[in-house]
Amino acid sequence: MSVTTTATEIAQPVSAVSAVSAVRAVLDIGGRALSYLDFGGTGRPLLALHGHLSEGASFTALAGALGPEWRVIAPDQRGHGDSDRATDYTRAGYVADLRALVDHLGLDRFAVLGHSLGAFNALHLAAELPHRVEALINLDTAADIPSRHASPLAFVLSFPYTAATREDLLAALGPVAPMLDGALRPLPEGGWRLPFHPQDTVTSENAVHGDHWEQWLATDCPALLLRGTSSQVLAADHAADMTARRPHTTHAALDADHFLQLRAPEAVHTAVRSFLAGL
Repeated sequence: MSVTTTATEIAQPVSAVSAVSAVRAVLDIGGRALSYLDFGGTGRPLLALHGHLSEGASFTALAGALGPEWRVIAPDQRGHGDSDRATDYTRAGYVADLRALVDHLGLDRFAVLGHSLGAFNALHLAAELPHRVEALINLDTAADIPSRHASPLAFVLSFPYTAATREDLLAALGPVAPMLDGALRPLPEGGWRLPFHPQDTVTSENAVHGDHWEQWLATDCPALLLRGTSSQVLAADHAADMTARRPHTTHAALDADHFLQLRAPEAVHTAVRSFLAGL
Protein backbone atom coordinates (compact mmCIF):
# COMPACT_ATOMS: atom_id res chain seq x y z
CA MET A 1 0.00 0.00 0.00
CA SER A 2 1.16 3.54 -0.69
CA VAL A 3 -0.08 6.96 0.24
CA THR A 4 -0.14 10.22 -1.68
CA THR A 5 -1.22 13.44 0.03
CA THR A 6 -2.55 16.26 -2.10
CA ALA A 7 -1.29 19.80 -1.72
CA THR A 8 -4.83 21.17 -1.80
CA GLU A 9 -6.79 21.77 1.37
CA ILE A 10 -10.57 21.74 1.41
CA ALA A 11 -12.00 24.61 3.45
CA GLN A 12 -15.67 25.22 4.21
CA PRO A 13 -17.29 27.58 6.74
CA VAL A 14 -19.05 25.73 9.53
CA SER A 15 -20.64 28.47 11.57
CA ALA A 16 -20.33 32.15 12.25
CA VAL A 17 -17.47 31.53 14.64
CA SER A 18 -15.61 28.50 13.31
CA ALA A 19 -14.19 27.06 10.12
CA VAL A 20 -12.27 23.89 9.42
CA SER A 21 -10.07 22.60 6.65
CA ALA A 22 -9.10 19.11 5.64
CA VAL A 23 -6.25 17.57 3.72
CA ARG A 24 -7.24 14.99 1.12
CA ALA A 25 -5.02 11.94 0.83
CA VAL A 26 -5.15 8.70 -1.10
CA LEU A 27 -4.42 5.21 0.20
CA ASP A 28 -3.49 2.70 -2.49
CA ILE A 29 -5.10 -0.67 -1.73
CA GLY A 30 -3.91 -3.19 -4.28
CA GLY A 31 -3.94 -0.61 -7.06
CA ARG A 32 -7.32 0.82 -6.08
CA ALA A 33 -7.47 4.34 -4.68
CA LEU A 34 -9.24 5.00 -1.38
CA SER A 35 -9.52 8.75 -0.93
CA TYR A 36 -10.08 10.30 2.49
CA LEU A 37 -10.26 13.64 4.24
CA ASP A 38 -8.24 14.19 7.41
CA PHE A 39 -9.38 17.23 9.37
CA GLY A 40 -6.21 16.98 11.45
CA GLY A 41 -5.38 18.19 14.91
CA THR A 42 -4.16 16.40 18.00
CA GLY A 43 -7.57 15.35 19.29
CA ARG A 44 -8.82 11.80 19.64
CA PRO A 45 -9.62 10.19 16.27
CA LEU A 46 -13.18 9.80 15.00
CA LEU A 47 -13.74 7.79 11.81
CA ALA A 48 -16.84 9.20 10.07
CA LEU A 49 -18.58 7.05 7.44
CA HIS A 50 -21.11 8.47 4.98
CA GLY A 51 -24.14 6.81 3.43
CA HIS A 52 -25.06 6.07 -0.17
CA LEU A 53 -25.08 9.02 -2.60
CA SER A 54 -22.73 10.88 -0.24
CA GLU A 55 -19.01 11.28 0.52
CA GLY A 56 -16.54 12.16 3.28
CA ALA A 57 -16.91 15.89 2.77
CA SER A 58 -20.44 15.65 4.19
CA PHE A 59 -18.81 15.62 7.65
CA THR A 60 -17.07 18.99 7.27
CA ALA A 61 -19.59 20.78 9.49
CA LEU A 62 -19.44 18.03 12.12
CA ALA A 63 -15.65 18.30 12.22
CA GLY A 64 -15.98 21.99 12.93
CA ALA A 65 -18.60 21.45 15.60
CA LEU A 66 -16.47 18.90 17.45
CA GLY A 67 -13.57 21.32 17.57
CA PRO A 68 -9.99 20.46 18.51
CA GLU A 69 -10.99 17.67 20.91
CA TRP A 70 -11.64 15.29 17.99
CA ARG A 71 -9.69 14.61 14.80
CA VAL A 72 -12.29 13.64 12.22
CA ILE A 73 -11.18 11.31 9.42
CA ALA A 74 -13.79 10.88 6.69
CA PRO A 75 -13.10 8.50 3.80
CA ASP A 76 -14.90 8.45 0.49
CA GLN A 77 -15.89 4.81 0.78
CA ARG A 78 -15.26 2.50 -2.17
CA GLY A 79 -17.11 3.62 -5.28
CA HIS A 80 -17.95 7.04 -3.80
CA GLY A 81 -16.52 10.52 -4.26
CA ASP A 82 -12.86 10.46 -5.27
CA SER A 83 -12.36 6.78 -4.41
CA ASP A 84 -12.14 4.20 -7.18
CA ARG A 85 -14.90 1.79 -8.01
CA ALA A 86 -14.50 -1.74 -6.63
CA THR A 87 -15.35 -5.23 -7.83
CA ASP A 88 -17.66 -5.86 -4.85
CA TYR A 89 -19.69 -3.89 -2.34
CA THR A 90 -20.04 -6.44 0.44
CA ARG A 91 -19.51 -5.71 4.12
CA ALA A 92 -16.24 -7.66 3.92
CA GLY A 93 -14.99 -5.39 1.15
CA TYR A 94 -15.98 -2.14 2.83
CA VAL A 95 -14.58 -3.23 6.20
CA ALA A 96 -11.30 -4.40 4.66
CA ASP A 97 -10.84 -0.87 3.26
CA LEU A 98 -11.52 0.68 6.66
CA ARG A 99 -9.14 -1.67 8.44
CA ALA A 100 -6.44 -0.78 5.92
CA LEU A 101 -7.08 2.92 6.53
CA VAL A 102 -6.98 2.84 10.34
CA ASP A 103 -3.89 0.61 10.24
CA HIS A 104 -2.17 2.99 7.84
CA LEU A 105 -2.99 5.96 10.07
CA GLY A 106 -1.80 4.07 13.16
CA LEU A 107 -5.10 4.48 15.01
CA ASP A 108 -4.83 2.13 17.98
CA ARG A 109 -8.03 3.47 19.54
CA PHE A 110 -10.75 5.44 17.79
CA ALA A 111 -14.44 6.21 17.78
CA VAL A 112 -16.52 5.45 14.70
CA LEU A 113 -19.67 7.17 13.44
CA GLY A 114 -21.78 6.13 10.50
CA HIS A 115 -24.97 7.02 8.68
CA SER A 116 -26.98 4.43 6.72
CA LEU A 117 -24.44 2.46 4.64
CA GLY A 118 -21.74 3.96 6.86
CA ALA A 119 -23.50 2.80 10.02
CA PHE A 120 -23.61 -0.80 8.81
CA ASN A 121 -19.92 -0.61 8.00
CA ALA A 122 -19.20 1.02 11.36
CA LEU A 123 -20.86 -1.67 13.44
CA HIS A 124 -19.24 -4.46 11.40
CA LEU A 125 -15.86 -2.75 11.83
CA ALA A 126 -16.44 -2.45 15.58
CA ALA A 127 -17.39 -6.13 15.77
CA GLU A 128 -14.10 -7.05 14.09
CA LEU A 129 -11.98 -4.63 16.14
CA PRO A 130 -13.69 -4.46 19.56
CA HIS A 131 -10.39 -3.75 21.32
CA ARG A 132 -9.77 -0.68 19.16
CA VAL A 133 -13.20 0.94 18.77
CA GLU A 134 -13.88 2.98 21.90
CA ALA A 135 -17.28 4.35 20.92
CA LEU A 136 -19.93 3.76 18.26
CA ILE A 137 -22.36 6.33 16.86
CA ASN A 138 -25.23 5.11 14.69
CA LEU A 139 -27.17 7.71 12.74
CA ASP A 140 -30.66 6.38 12.03
CA THR A 141 -29.84 2.83 10.91
CA ALA A 142 -31.66 -0.35 11.91
CA ALA A 143 -30.07 -3.61 13.01
CA ASP A 144 -32.27 -5.54 10.62
CA ILE A 145 -33.18 -4.39 7.11
CA PRO A 146 -35.77 -6.57 5.32
CA SER A 147 -34.95 -7.63 1.78
CA ARG A 148 -36.96 -5.85 -0.90
CA HIS A 149 -37.93 -6.83 -4.42
CA ALA A 150 -36.70 -3.46 -5.67
CA SER A 151 -33.99 -1.26 -4.21
CA PRO A 152 -35.26 2.08 -2.84
CA LEU A 153 -32.32 3.61 -4.70
CA ALA A 154 -33.32 2.07 -8.04
CA PHE A 155 -34.25 5.53 -9.32
CA VAL A 156 -30.53 6.29 -9.81
CA LEU A 157 -30.39 3.69 -12.61
CA SER A 158 -32.01 6.30 -14.85
CA PHE A 159 -29.05 8.66 -14.33
CA PRO A 160 -26.12 8.76 -16.76
CA TYR A 161 -22.78 8.17 -15.05
CA THR A 162 -21.01 10.65 -17.33
CA ALA A 163 -21.91 13.55 -19.60
CA ALA A 164 -20.04 15.87 -21.93
CA THR A 165 -20.68 18.93 -19.77
CA ARG A 166 -21.54 19.64 -16.18
CA GLU A 167 -24.77 21.29 -17.30
CA ASP A 168 -25.80 18.22 -19.28
CA LEU A 169 -25.24 15.98 -16.28
CA LEU A 170 -27.19 18.23 -13.93
CA ALA A 171 -30.06 18.42 -16.41
CA ALA A 172 -30.25 14.61 -16.51
CA LEU A 173 -30.54 14.40 -12.72
CA GLY A 174 -33.85 16.24 -12.55
CA PRO A 175 -35.00 17.01 -8.99
CA VAL A 176 -31.88 15.37 -7.51
CA ALA A 177 -29.62 17.93 -9.21
CA PRO A 178 -29.51 20.42 -6.28
CA MET A 179 -28.36 17.64 -3.93
CA LEU A 180 -25.44 16.65 -6.19
CA ASP A 181 -24.61 20.04 -7.69
CA GLY A 182 -21.42 20.49 -5.70
CA ALA A 183 -20.33 16.86 -5.85
CA LEU A 184 -19.90 16.25 -9.58
CA ARG A 185 -16.37 15.34 -10.70
CA PRO A 186 -14.53 16.48 -13.85
CA LEU A 187 -13.00 13.67 -15.92
CA PRO A 188 -9.30 13.84 -16.86
CA GLU A 189 -10.11 13.29 -20.53
CA GLY A 190 -12.91 15.87 -20.47
CA GLY A 191 -16.54 15.68 -19.43
CA TRP A 192 -18.07 15.13 -16.01
CA ARG A 193 -19.18 12.17 -13.87
CA LEU A 194 -21.36 11.45 -10.87
CA PRO A 195 -19.69 10.92 -7.48
CA PHE A 196 -21.07 7.35 -7.57
CA HIS A 197 -21.88 4.81 -10.26
CA PRO A 198 -25.66 4.15 -10.46
CA GLN A 199 -25.40 0.36 -10.82
CA ASP A 200 -22.75 0.13 -8.10
CA THR A 201 -25.04 2.10 -5.80
CA VAL A 202 -27.97 -0.27 -6.27
CA THR A 203 -25.69 -3.29 -5.84
CA SER A 204 -24.25 -1.79 -2.65
CA GLU A 205 -27.68 -0.88 -1.25
CA ASN A 206 -29.02 -4.37 -1.88
CA ALA A 207 -26.06 -5.80 0.01
CA VAL A 208 -27.02 -4.06 3.26
CA HIS A 209 -30.33 -5.91 3.47
CA GLY A 210 -30.44 -8.57 6.13
CA ASP A 211 -29.85 -9.16 9.83
CA HIS A 212 -27.04 -7.19 11.51
CA TRP A 213 -28.06 -7.92 15.10
CA GLU A 214 -24.99 -10.08 15.73
CA GLN A 215 -22.65 -7.20 14.91
CA TRP A 216 -24.73 -4.63 16.80
CA LEU A 217 -24.60 -6.78 19.92
CA ALA A 218 -20.98 -7.89 19.49
CA THR A 219 -19.54 -4.93 21.39
CA ASP A 220 -20.33 -3.14 24.63
CA CYS A 221 -18.40 0.11 24.17
CA PRO A 222 -20.48 3.27 24.70
CA ALA A 223 -22.88 3.77 21.80
CA LEU A 224 -25.22 6.52 20.66
CA LEU A 225 -28.23 5.73 18.47
CA LEU A 226 -29.85 8.78 16.88
CA ARG A 227 -33.22 8.32 15.18
CA GLY A 228 -35.26 10.69 13.05
CA THR A 229 -38.84 10.92 14.30
CA SER A 230 -40.05 10.60 10.68
CA SER A 231 -37.36 8.14 9.61
CA GLN A 232 -38.03 5.96 6.59
CA VAL A 233 -35.52 3.37 7.89
CA LEU A 234 -35.59 3.14 11.69
CA ALA A 235 -38.91 2.67 13.49
CA ALA A 236 -39.31 3.84 17.09
CA ASP A 237 -39.94 0.35 18.48
CA HIS A 238 -36.92 -1.07 16.65
CA ALA A 239 -34.70 1.71 18.00
CA ALA A 240 -36.00 1.02 21.51
CA ASP A 241 -35.22 -2.68 21.08
CA MET A 242 -31.71 -1.90 19.81
CA THR A 243 -31.12 0.30 22.86
CA ALA A 244 -32.52 -2.17 25.37
CA ARG A 245 -30.60 -5.17 24.05
CA ARG A 246 -27.18 -3.53 23.81
CA PRO A 247 -25.36 -2.43 27.00
CA HIS A 248 -24.12 1.15 27.36
CA THR A 249 -26.32 2.44 24.55
CA THR A 250 -28.01 5.84 24.56
CA HIS A 251 -30.94 6.64 22.28
CA ALA A 252 -32.22 10.04 21.21
CA ALA A 253 -34.87 11.06 18.68
CA LEU A 254 -34.45 14.17 16.52
CA ASP A 255 -37.08 16.03 14.52
CA ALA A 256 -35.96 14.80 11.10
CA ASP A 257 -36.25 11.96 8.61
CA HIS A 258 -33.52 9.43 7.77
CA PHE A 259 -31.21 12.16 6.48
CA LEU A 260 -30.40 13.58 9.89
CA GLN A 261 -27.33 15.55 8.86
CA LEU A 262 -29.24 17.40 6.16
CA ARG A 263 -32.46 17.99 8.08
CA ALA A 264 -31.17 18.68 11.60
CA PRO A 265 -27.41 19.32 11.47
CA GLU A 266 -27.20 21.40 14.64
CA ALA A 267 -29.17 18.84 16.63
CA VAL A 268 -26.89 16.07 15.36
CA HIS A 269 -23.78 18.07 16.22
CA THR A 270 -25.06 18.82 19.73
CA ALA A 271 -25.99 15.20 20.44
CA VAL A 272 -22.72 13.79 19.11
CA ARG A 273 -20.62 16.39 20.91
CA SER A 274 -22.40 15.71 24.23
CA PHE A 275 -22.03 11.95 23.85
CA LEU A 276 -18.34 12.14 23.02
CA ALA A 277 -17.69 14.54 25.88
CA GLY A 278 -18.98 11.90 28.29
CA LEU A 279 -16.58 9.17 27.23
